[in-house]
Amino acid sequence: MKYYILLVLCVLFWSGNFVFGRLISNDISPIELSFYRWFFVLLILLPFILVHYKNLLIILKKEYLILFVLGGLGIAGFNTFLYYGLQTTTATNALLINSSTPIFIIIFSAIIFKISISKIQLFGVFLSTIGVFYLILKGEIEHIFELHFTIGDLWIIAACIDWALYSVLLKYKPKELNTFEFFSITTLLGTLILYLVFIYQGYNLEFTFLENKEVLYSLIYIVIFPSILSFYFWNRATIEIGANKAGQFAHLMPIFGAMLAYIFLKEKVLVYHLIGTIFIAVGIYLSIFLKRNKS
Repeated sequence: MKYYILLVLCVLFWSGNFVFGRLISNDISPIELSFYRWFFVLLILLPFILVHYKNLLIILKKEYLILFVLGGLGIAGFNTFLYYGLQTTTATNALLINSSTPIFIIIFSAIIFKISISKIQLFGVFLSTIGVFYLILKGEIEHIFELHFTIGDLWIIAACIDWALYSVLLKYKPKELNTFEFFSITTLLGTLILYLVFIYQGYNLEFTFLENKEVLYSLIYIVIFPSILSFYFWNRATIEIGANKAGQFAHLMPIFGAMLAYIFLKEKVLVYHLIGTIFIAVGIYLSIFLKRNKS
């Protein structure tokens, strides 16, 4: 039972990342939030990295390409796209669109690893795609002819694609690295990539934004809970109960997120949210869980 509790807490913390990212979206730029989030996580991990640097360096020299790719996608890319999206879309919408990520994983698995997709899976992908577009259009179908999309929703779609590609490419994770070592080295590489983008965009390493208490407290939450604790809880529980069962808990995010968005952001859950959610949920069931139940 305790492992299921850990997974529930893990997903709850991840949902909070969407909400608090939205909360401070007007006070700190997306690239700043993404960089400083992982910069502070890296500081916490630094003692471990320094103790094990010889082994990590040996593996980095041998597997630098895949480690840079995974660090770029999982650490640098996903959260940056997410925070850009949260500037102009609601946390509720972002969480609902994010629930379509398993569909992109199926697509990338088929493309990269030639894993066949059944007809029922294709139908599930179609339904989930309809649900995502319904959310992007906010239930107003005529927007598709006006091309009146919310740019924030498109950033969230980019984040979903990024995370799906990262998840599929995890198959190439160097076997010499345990889970915590892998997290440490990809955090280091991802933060380096973010720093280069951070400097290129004209920012300097300064911490005046922390004078804003809302930003400070939100960043403390984001660093400790979604970044470090969720990672630990997810891996601890997944080892014990298996990835298939653990993966299903990710679909609690829209529920937790909607509750947190209502409490902290005063966002309302509207009819088009519910309709879009139904399409996505049915699509995910058909494309993933129905096949799994038959196997």
